[in-house]
Amino acid sequence: MLELKSLKKAYLQGSQKVEIFENLNFHLKEGQRVAIMGKSGSGKSTLLSLISGIIKADEGDITLNSVSYKDLQEGELNDFRATNIGFIFQNFHLVSYLNALENVMLPAKVCNIANAKEKAIDLLKSVGLSHRLDHLPSQLSGGEKQRVAIARALIHNPKIILADEPSGNLDEETGIAVMDKLFELIKQNNTTLILVTHSKDVALRCEKTYELHSGNLNKC
Repeated sequence: MLELKSLKKAYLQGSQKVEIFENLNFHLKEGQRVAIMGKSGSGKSTLLSLISGIIKADEGDITLNSVSYKDLQEGELNDFRATNIGFIFQNFHLVSYLNALENVMLPAKVCNIANAKEKAIDLLKSVGLSHRLDHLPSQLSGGEKQRVAIARALIHNPKIILADEPSGNLDEETGIAVMDKLFELIKQNNTTLILVTHSKDVALRCEKTYELHSGNLNKC
C-alpha cells in the first residue's frame, strides 16, 4: 500500500550539497507495522516528511493506497494527506489553546467526518482520558499529551500512521504505557504504522525493523 520508487533528496548547506537519499526504494503492505532506526542526521525525519508529502522528492515517486504523489496538485496532496495519514510526534504538537477533546476533533473537522465529537470522546475514553476532556495541554502530563496525540492521529481512520519518536520525551514507565495503547489501537484498526525510534525495545514491538544508513533502508 506504500511504495517509494528511486527517491532522491538533497539539501544545500551553504554552498555544499548534501545528499540524503540518492536512490531509495521501499515498499510496505497494508496493516504492517515497521520500525525505522538510525543515527541522528541519517534522514529518518526527512523520510517521514517525504512519505507525508510535506516535502517533495527531487526525483522519484511515492505511491500510497494506489495514488501517485506525482499525479496530485499541491491542494490535492494536502487533502490526500489530511484524509489518509495520521501523525504522532515526539513533541506532541497539540494546539495550546484547545482542550483535549478539541485537539482530537481537529482532523475530523478537516475531513468533514460526521459525529466528530462522539468519536473523539470514544477515543479519549479508549486511551484512559475520559476525565480530561476539558483540560488544556498545559494541564496535562507528558504521557497524557501523547495519548491525546494518539487519539487525534486515529480519529479519521487513516490508512497509515507516521510516528516520530513518540515515546522519546517520556520516562520509561510512561513510555511503555503509551506504546502499549498505541499498538493496541492500531491493531484493532489494522492501521499501517511507520515508527521512527532510537529504542530497540520499542522497535521489537514491530513486525520488521529497518536501519536507515547512507540513504538506504536495510532490514535488521
